[in-house]
Amino acid sequence: MREFVEEMDDRLARIAPEICGDARRSVFRIYRDIRFSHDKRPYKTHAACWFYHRDSDAKVGRDGGGAGFYFHLEPGRSQTGGGLWMPGPPVLAQLRRAIDEDPRGFARAADSPTVRRRFDGLDDEAVLTRMPRGFDEEHPAARWLRYKSFTAGRVITDAEVTRTDIAARVAQDFAALVPLVRWLNAALGLKPAARR
Repeated sequence: MREFVEEMDDRLARIAPEICGDARRSVFRIYRDIRFSHDKRPYKTHAACWFYHRDSDAKVGRDGGGAGFYFHLEPGRSQTGGGLWMPGPPVLAQLRRAIDEDPRGFARAADSPTVRRRFDGLDDEAVLTRMPRGFDEEHPAARWLRYKSFTAGRVITDAEVTRTDIAARVAQDFAALVPLVRWLNAALGLKPAARR
């Protein structure tokens, strides 16, 4: 996984130079949090890594950080994707304000033909049934304002994962998600880069 992170970091330097991977910080720990679980197995059965904006914290989701790219390796359930997963209330409010101000820009990034075709659109794992407080039901971006997580991803078959060109294939997925990741990061004040 560390070698994969290093190779992807080189590829990201050409795709989205502001997004980086670090073999030490990008790879998720293998230990499970078993404090409140009935399943006391100490290790995860998968490996995963996160590629993050160089000016943000390397953490994912609620703990901080900006939008980035994700790779998950597990027999029968490998996946790739990107975006911002389950941001905390202050960041979520900031993103909703940005969507309110630029609904068309967000729609271009989140609902592009490429994102719909390659990832089946934005993941709807965490969507409110009602509009968040302060927004009208008839808002032009009502669909997007209900989201609590802004990610898109796809499952990769075991046959794809074991090919020698897996890094190139994952890089293609990441490249397709660059507009979404950059829009989310821009809303959080994280700028794109032309080069490293």
